[in-house]
Amino acid sequence: MQISFKQEVKSDDKVTGQEIVDSILKNRGIENTQEFFRPKPPVTIQLSDFGFATEIRRSIELLKTIKERNQMVVVYTDYDADGITGGTILWETLHLLGFNSMPYVPHRQKEGYGFSILGINNIKKQYNPTLVISVDHGITAVEQITYAKSIGISVVITDHHLKGDTIPDAEAVFHIPALSGAGVAYFFAKMLFDEFGNESKYNSTLQDHFLTDYVALASIGGIADLVPLVGPTRSIVKYGLEACSRSKRVGVRHILKEAGIEGKKITPYEVGFVIAPRINAIGRLEHAIDALRLLCTTKEEQALELANKVGGINIERQDLVKKAVEEANKLVESMEKIPNIIILISEDWHEGIIGLIASRMTETYYRPTIVMTKGDGVYKGSARSIPSFHITNFMKDLREHLVSVGGHAQAGGFSVTSENLQKFIKEVEKQAKKLITKKDLERVVQADIKLPLSKVTYGLIKLLEKLQPFGIGNPQPTFYSSARVLDAKLFGKKSDHLKIVVQDPETRSMPLEVIAFSGADKFTQLSKNKVVEIVYQTEIDRWGGNEKVRGKLIYLEIASSGV
Repeated sequence: MQISFKQEVKSDDKVTGQEIVDSILKNRGIENTQEFFRPKPPVTIQLSDFGFATEIRRSIELLKTIKERNQMVVVYTDYDADGITGGTILWETLHLLGFNSMPYVPHRQKEGYGFSILGINNIKKQYNPTLVISVDHGITAVEQITYAKSIGISVVITDHHLKGDTIPDAEAVFHIPALSGAGVAYFFAKMLFDEFGNESKYNSTLQDHFLTDYVALASIGGIADLVPLVGPTRSIVKYGLEACSRSKRVGVRHILKEAGIEGKKITPYEVGFVIAPRINAIGRLEHAIDALRLLCTTKEEQALELANKVGGINIERQDLVKKAVEEANKLVESMEKIPNIIILISEDWHEGIIGLIASRMTETYYRPTIVMTKGDGVYKGSARSIPSFHITNFMKDLREHLVSVGGHAQAGGFSVTSENLQKFIKEVEKQAKKLITKKDLERVVQADIKLPLSKVTYGLIKLLEKLQPFGIGNPQPTFYSSARVLDAKLFGKKSDHLKIVVQDPETRSMPLEVIAFSGADKFTQLSKNKVVEIVYQTEIDRWGGNEKVRGKLIYLEIASSGV
């Protein structure tokens, strides 16, 4: 295990807490600290701020004609939490602006991700639209969009995924990698509101939505899709999380109530581990249109019914994942040697959970992982990766073997025919041996700063709280320190958690209490006055009206010179 840090502060360095905070931001490449601490409200940011002057003009002219002729517009959204929240924002905006419009969510198992010929044909048959607007997909759908145009359907793309070599021949393409799919949808919808809002009787309702509900939904999409919380996405998430707690949208309120977090402060944790999995679950196992209905409904009874359905399906999803992960672990442990890329195939695994299986395997074995299951005539695959290896670019280099491929740096999806399956696997294994080094596969514990414990003060931690919300691209600051153990004890019903009290071994500073949940295995290594190296995060523990600094342990090792 390596411990990596970007800067070291020594005991005799005369640095202030603000200088430490500024150093953390600088090391993360954040130079405009004023904008970082005081991001613009999303409602003040325009789609034109990202460019797209020609595309905006073309889209508005097209939509003006469509509205005058009362022609149909379909919002074709992805089935994950990012797509569902973005689809909700864009479809509801069009609807309240008076457009003849309908949402469309593809069935994960029957139609697959993004545009498909089957999906386009279904839309043509059901709605015969003049225009389809994508949300959270479309940037690589060259053939599908050409087909849509051939049967009389115009397409506007809003997406954030990696571009392919060729851009689809759409009416307009709004591709913004710095945002989530829901983020792009938010600013596209707001552009439409600015253009058509005065014509709508729902002008004041929409104005309020863009200040509250829509930014709340966009924040859920951004966090769920692991978009870096910097720049405009930081703005969306910072204001959106605040809006989540006070949202009047019945679907959101019933999700929070069913999850047991109603009335609580909503942070990226609640979104990432409580709210988003519920929205995702229904699309994984059934049809995600019910998740969109839940977010759009204005009826209390329907919201209650759908929220309970989503919660129940999420429990079912958890059970399926638990069983499948156990099976996957057995497969990996049976391997003579764990390869550079883990490849697992089972026809028993539900297509909707293969990404979750891949994620767990990557976490456990610190290897890029590809998990596949058989679908209709093809094998569907999902991949997850480690920070040093761009899995989607890797798979795109093998596209000659694949039917489709897309994704991000550390997550991707693809499909491969039965005939090409073995060729694909052999090529993956061959290229992985060349491209992934032993160093890539060595776990690295990242810290922002190596810091003496004497510098960890209440004042510093209060300053660090201003960096919130924490998440991808703006993780909670992590420190690396030498520490002398003053006390160690186990706690919890099963005595499976560890609490240690440590002190700077040189300056004998104020003691710091550090908690390690599920850290009981480290207890036997510790004794009074033992010197250890710790990597940890900090927080202010607020209990009973009192405040004190506390650490959350990430990694501990006995110092080589320890007593």
